[in-house]
Amino acid sequence: MLELLEPGMYVRHPRQPDWGLGQVQSRIGSRVTVNFQHAGKQVIDGEQVELIIVFDPQE
Repeated sequence: MLELLEPGMYVRHPRQPDWGLGQVQSRIGSRVTVNFQHAGKQVIDGEQVELIIVFDPQE
């Protein structure tokens, strides 16, 4: 699933729901940089955390 993530996509962190909606800024290897509504920019190890893709960010 990690290979599907591209800049501009919206995601949620499964263990940090209070971070809110995040937008992928970049993916280099397994490191994904995401800008979350309530947590700011975070670097996520995609090998450790499977981010949830949000297809409709209006939900």
